[in-house]
Amino acid sequence: MTYLQCFFLFLLLPVFAFGQESSDAAADAPIANPGRPTVSTPATLTPIGYVQFESGLMYARHSLEFSSQENLNEVVKLTVAPRLELAIGSEPFAHSLLNGSTSNEPGGISLGAQGVLHVGEGSRPTVALGYSHQVYGGSAPDLDIGSPENSALLLASADVKRFHYDTNFFVNEVEQGSVRRGQLGETLSISHPLTKKVGFSGEIWNFTQPFLRGHATGNLWALNYNLRNTLVFDGGFNRGLTGTSTRWEIFTGFTYLLPRKLSR
Repeated sequence: MTYLQCFFLFLLLPVFAFGQESSDAAADAPIANPGRPTVSTPATLTPIGYVQFESGLMYARHSLEFSSQENLNEVVKLTVAPRLELAIGSEPFAHSLLNGSTSNEPGGISLGAQGVLHVGEGSRPTVALGYSHQVYGGSAPDLDIGSPENSALLLASADVKRFHYDTNFFVNEVEQGSVRRGQLGETLSISHPLTKKVGFSGEIWNFTQPFLRGHATGNLWALNYNLRNTLVFDGGFNRGLTGTSTRWEIFTGFTYLLPRKLSR
């Protein structure tokens, strides 16, 4: 099987593996809190004690480091206390094309934590701080944002008249060779339900590119389908808006919250 076939099997696995859950169990299940597919991360945390998987496939074209790339990406989250969430992010595989040559390489792995400073309600925002550190750099070509060695961010999320927003402010440390420089980033994602199960989101984001003295800016649009409380599928695209941004990114994936706690 090709890596693409393996990934689609991986996409369908939660549906088959947990398709026997009763409707009563699904109704009583905790609710997933997807952080994908937007660049923005919610300030709110996942349910305490439940493991959440955010898995995706992305196809990108016309970036500075490659002509095209298909990659797998995975984020696993676990909230261990009412205001503390732990996370691990990885890119297990990337198939890249550059100047007629292809490569199959892994991307980086990062460990992170997010703590809530203020719990909001309705239009009053929830505010949080986050930090992540890259423990393995990988060898796959990066997208326009790069792979920060260290990343600190301020997050805010709230609901205003059936619209939900997530906004992040990043301060990153990026490395090229032996040189390290600071990178700043801002994101704003706004989502709105279309039906009981279908939602729509749009996002604008911008990151500085200190080694290029430029900016990577993008405009992202996505749909999500809530199959059940614990399983959300998504798909959409991102359009780069500057000359040093990746021109097109098309993505699909899912968020799956294990319906049972790790422990009491």
